[in-house]
Parts: sequence; structure tokens; C-alpha cells
Amino acid sequence: MSQADVSYSCGSCGYPLNLTSSNRITSGIDSEYQKSIKKGLISFISVDLSRFTQVDEVNCFPISWGRYRLKTKLLCRKCGVHIGYGYGDSPALCGFDSPDSSSAGYKKFTVKIRALQPSEECQENCTTDRESFGLTCRRWFHIQNLCRRSLPFACSFTHLSLASLYHPNFNVSSFQLSRLLTRFQHLQSLSLSGCLYLPDSGLTPLQLYGSNLQAIHFDCCFSITDLGISLAAAACPLLVVVSLYRCQVTDVGLENLTNACSGLKQVNLAYCSKISDNGLRALSLGCRQLQAVIVSFCSGVTGVGFRGCSSTLAYVEAESCPLEPEGIEAIVSGGGIVYLDASCINKIIFPVNWPHISAFAESGRRFASSLRILNFRMCRSVCDATILAIAKGCPQLQEWNLALCHEVKISGWMSIGMYCNNLEKLHVNRCRNLCDQGLLALRNGCRRLSVLYMNGCIKLTSTAIELFTFHRGDVNIKGEEVMCIAPKWAFI
Repeated sequence: MSQADVSYSCGSCGYPLNLTSSNRITSGIDSEYQKSIKKGLISFISVDLSRFTQVDEVNCFPISWGRYRLKTKLLCRKCGVHIGYGYGDSPALCGFDSPDSSSAGYKKFTVKIRALQPSEECQENCTTDRESFGLTCRRWFHIQNLCRRSLPFACSFTHLSLASLYHPNFNVSSFQLSRLLTRFQHLQSLSLSGCLYLPDSGLTPLQLYGSNLQAIHFDCCFSITDLGISLAAAACPLLVVVSLYRCQVTDVGLENLTNACSGLKQVNLAYCSKISDNGLRALSLGCRQLQAVIVSFCSGVTGVGFRGCSSTLAYVEAESCPLEPEGIEAIVSGGGIVYLDASCINKIIFPVNWPHISAFAESGRRFASSLRILNFRMCRSVCDATILAIAKGCPQLQEWNLALCHEVKISGWMSIGMYCNNLEKLHVNRCRNLCDQGLLALRNGCRRLSVLYMNGCIKLTSTAIELFTFHRGDVNIKGEEVMCIAPKWAFI
């Protein structure tokens, strides 16, 4: 049985009947099929007759027809409850031979939906038939309510899908939310993403039914303010994942969220322009299980708010944020950072004459020893001193995106070749100052390098590329430019 199939048991005693949805007769689904469903009947092409007690019922026809209609009542072998009927045409003549009760003698089996229930192993995983059967069977309708764990209203911008984009302006009222939360009282995840006009007051039903929620998404809920965030936080103390993409939340709302939900692990604050380092400080110090934070395009975030963060913080996206050198140090201060996206920062993160370059290299050995993936794409002002500090301070680095980092020159490439001994993937697309000598340094170093993303490097000659290919046949050179190198384990 495939993972999508539903297996059925007796609705009275739970005895497994070995009925599966894959054996249902679904060919020619039309109005007759819909009528059958509404009557509470489903048809199967085959069943395991050893699971049933069979009681034959014969409908005789004129002897000139030479046949009779075979109809067998199917009872649960354990409790004797009537499950359905088996139908077929027997070749025997009425009054002379007994009917053939084997499965081969039947053309179809009709079963009452109310007499069935999903088997225990399907209660949590299978939803194929339950959606339609819930319309005709109160038992399965109740199972739907109990088993539903996720309720997405519209488009979640944390998990984009083509199907969800058909209703980008879907809205939900407080009444609708209350009705659904009343029905699905065991929800663990709720997405209100794309509900552009949902007000703070629309979240009041969460006070009654939000105590079990562990994940909530408010992506692009432009009408929700600090008041709504505070209300949701107080009503949902078990929250682990919160997405506030493009919301109007400020530091006040973020502090209230932190105080009410200290168990937060993943928080998306991308494009929350009113968030500053003060709000991040409250989040970092108040949520000691924090694992992933997105603050991309938050113009008020320099990174210093992460100082003192928990060692569990492993994932930070800070694309286009005005990160300061102290901010970078604060992000890695917890010692558990694995992925850092500091792309599109058009300022010098570590100036050439900055006095604490060597200090960062030393602190990196202490705090950034877990860093595996670093995204510096389009950091056009990152210089060789920065590259040296990171190469020496992050010895476990496995993937580094330096695409469009135009100020990285020969000494920077030499630092990578010399110190990045665990580097497996390197992105150098359209780096204007990657020349033959820089490629030679990468060729002679980076002994674990397996993939080099490289195209548009105008100072490279074809000879240097051919020599690299000849000497490093273990490295796959790819011309594609990868925009996102984030690990997939966050925000799933």
C-alpha cells in the first residue's frame, strides 16, 4: 500500500478489513459517483473475503435468461456488523447449482461509509479520501477535526507555492477565524499570510483556541500592529515558529512576543523596517532556544542586538542590513552559528585600517568555529583584510559565496587558498579582480574544494582555467550563479 492510500477497519470494533482506497472503483467519476458518495456508499473492485462473513442472497430471473443475480451480504467477521454487499453474475442455473462465493465471482463490492473507519496507522498520515468522506460520515468528519494540525488560509511567503499564489489578496474575518478554530481545536500551525486587511481585533479568537499553536505566520498582514502581535503571543504561549514578514511590528511588539513566548526557535522579521537592535536584544536574551532569525532588509539592524545570544542560534539572514563590524562579532558571539547571510552590504565591513582585524580572527576561532556557510554575495566593498580575518577565524567554513565581490584581490584569494582547508564550495561569479594568480592560489590550496561556481571573471584567461581543470580534476567548475545557499532545515 502506498503512503497516499487509506486502509479501512470496521467502524464498530476496529477489526482490520484489508480494504484500501487503491482498490476503489473510481473510473468514470461522474454524477452517478457523486450520488453514490452522497448516499454514503463506495465501491471496490476487490476485497479480502477472509475478513468477512458472507450471507448469500439470490435474485432469480426467468429460466430463459439462463442466469441469476448473485448478491452476498458482507458482515464483519469479528462483530457481525453489516459492512456492505458483493454483486456478481453466476453462470449456474437457478435451482441446480450453488452460487460461487469466491472473489472471482463478483464484479464489484459496495460498502457503507458509515460502517468503516480509517485504520490506526492512517489516522495521522493519510488524507486522500477523508476530505470527501467527511461530508457523508460524522465519524470521519470528527476525525478530520481531530487530526488536522495545519491550517493555511492563503499565501505563506515563508513557504511559497504556485497553488497558494492564486489567492494573493485572500482575507479572513474574525468570525471565519473563530468558526475554523472552533472546529479544528488541535491545530499546531496557522498561516494567515496574505490576509492584507485582517485587523488586530480579528485575532481575538486565538484567546480561546490558540493554546496548542506552535507555529503562526503573519506574512504581509499589513493591518496587524504591535497590539495584534501581543494578543497572539499571550494567547499562544507554546509558539516555536513565528513569521512576521513585512509586518508593521516594532521593538515593543517584539519584546512582548519574547516575554510571552520564551520558547521561540525560529523568527522571520524580513522587511520589518521598524525593528532595531533594541528589539533584537530582547529577542536574543529572552529566547534562549533561538535557532534561526531572518532580519533581511531591516534598515535599523546593525547586528549588535545579537550580542549575548544563545549558543543554539545557528542561522541568521541579514541581507542588505547595515551591519557593523561589532554586529558581525555579536552575531557569532553565541558560538553556534552555522549559516550567515550578509549579502548585499555595500559598505566596508572591516576597513583596511580597522585595528581589530586580528582580534576578530582570534575571536572567530572561539565563536565562529561552527560557521559552515557564509554568503557575501554582492558585498562589493569587502576587501582582502576582511577575507583574511574570516579565512583565519572560520576554519570549518565549507561554502562561501563571494560572487560580485569586486574588491577581493590577489592577497584575498591567497588567504582563501592558504587557510580554508575545509572549503568545499566557492562562488566567484563576476568577480572583477579574480585573475590568473588568484585562481592559481585557489588551485594550490583548498584541497577539499569540489565545486567552483565561476563565470564572468574578466581578468581570467582561458589558459589559467584549462590549467586549473588539468591539475584539479576533482573540482567541478559550474557556470551557473546561485542566488540562495541557505540550508533547508530552517523554517520548514
